[in-house]
Amino acid sequence: MGKRRRAAERPKRKPAVLGGMIALVVGGAGFGLYALYGGGASADEASTLSDHKSVKTGPPSALEIKTATSRFLTAWQQGRVTEAAAATDDAKAATALLTGYTKDARLKDVTLTAGRATGAKVPFDVKATVSYQGVSKPLAYTSSLTVVRRASDGAALVGWQPAVVHPELKDGDTLVTGASGTPPVKALDRAGGELTVTAYPSLGSVLDGLREKYGKTAGGKAGVELRVVRGKASKKAGLSDKTLVELSEGTPGTVKTTLDPKFQAAAEQQVAKREQASVVALRASTGEILAVANSGHGFNIGFQGSLAPGSTMKVITSSLLIEKGLAEADKKHPCPKTFTFGGWKFHNDDDFEIKNGTFKASFARSCNTAFISQAKKLKNDDLTKQAQQVFGLSMNNWSVGVPTLDGSVPVQSAAQMAASLIGQGGVRMNPLNMASVAATVKTGTFHQPYLVAPSVDHRTLATASRTMSPKTLGQLRELMNFTAAYGTAAEAMSGLGPDYGAKTGSAEVDNQKKPNGWFTAYRGDLASAGVVQAGGHGGDTAGPIVATLLKLGS
Repeated sequence: MGKRRRAAERPKRKPAVLGGMIALVVGGAGFGLYALYGGGASADEASTLSDHKSVKTGPPSALEIKTATSRFLTAWQQGRVTEAAAATDDAKAATALLTGYTKDARLKDVTLTAGRATGAKVPFDVKATVSYQGVSKPLAYTSSLTVVRRASDGAALVGWQPAVVHPELKDGDTLVTGASGTPPVKALDRAGGELTVTAYPSLGSVLDGLREKYGKTAGGKAGVELRVVRGKASKKAGLSDKTLVELSEGTPGTVKTTLDPKFQAAAEQQVAKREQASVVALRASTGEILAVANSGHGFNIGFQGSLAPGSTMKVITSSLLIEKGLAEADKKHPCPKTFTFGGWKFHNDDDFEIKNGTFKASFARSCNTAFISQAKKLKNDDLTKQAQQVFGLSMNNWSVGVPTLDGSVPVQSAAQMAASLIGQGGVRMNPLNMASVAATVKTGTFHQPYLVAPSVDHRTLATASRTMSPKTLGQLRELMNFTAAYGTAAEAMSGLGPDYGAKTGSAEVDNQKKPNGWFTAYRGDLASAGVVQAGGHGGDTAGPIVATLLKLGS
């Protein structure tokens, strides 16, 4: 969208430097010993510091960072949980997780090696042994801690968060070693080939989700492993349990997906060219998901992202305005430089205007004010109902086969309602949602996207309660076709016509210099959408990614 102005003994090692101090790792029974030399404060010196009557304020000093780090890592490594927890700003939470580190996760021979501090943040390497019923395997990873000052007494302490113990941990998560509650699965693409993170790095979270959903019913046998067991908050956010170390192999069951190896490989290649890029492609007539890929290989933005979709939301808004007789593709429609509603002054990109232009011209050029100007004629829940009833969004009832966010179009009022019309305000989407929107326009009927066929587990897919009238659908296709041929999507969609349609978008994000760039499109029986966060205009950033996938349909 355009701009809107408002608001056991081991050999000796060389010491590692930690922000001006030296960390030396030496052996010990059960746990290693972390000791600081050269410039670090001793425990007695630290005690003297803490006994000072005045309450310090401001950021911790370099000495305080060294001292707090030393206390925490030394105590943790030596198995003195109470002392380690006391060196944090949340002793209760730290005690629970650090106790579980040895008791539940069965980790021993822990060695912590600190790196150089960057400000108050100190990275450290962790090496340990996972041991369960006579079987042992090594574990190694890197974590970090941040030293903060407690307001009540000025003490410099480790700011507690679960990720200090392991970067995969979030609030409520635990580390557990034992027989996995869920057998592993072998995920297959639609052609029968195995899907692995080696071949497709983006699929890590997808494979985790498939195991959690189908592991117990796919015919496999559980193994023994160290894994992250998700708590309620993480599960609510769509995160699945994650295996960290496999001590003994289970026998995997088999789950076939709808992913197409050709599309998945191309999607991986495309997102790798940009930071924070995500894309989804699907078969419009069925909802079968052909590909999902993300630049970051952790959280699956493609399925679970919650981002303002910017002007790609105008596809849904346009269907609403046409249905209500507030817009028609070839009729004149206002597109002033600015429009004020609900106390907010909305702008077009670079304050452009289209004098005596049609609604089709406003859609193709992505004129914000052409939509905002109609807000006064709409009810607060009109857009929400349109998204739910026609496009199957914002009802939290999709059953894809792995966790997804099914879009959010909340009922809002005044300026926020107006902002929703152009994909800002409280509207939140991801590439899966917006690919589905393009597919609904192409076919005229909402088909819930899915990764695993419903016949596998006899689940019921979500439906929309109604379809657009032939007149509305025809005009909406005309708008998207014109945009793909002559509008802001023309460069990316060049050579893909004539059976195509597209919409670009850019969504402003607070404290982000460039907007998120969005692009949603269809071609033949393919639909795809993508986003490049902080990338700029969607036609230039997400557009080429989406267009590359659409070309594979030829």
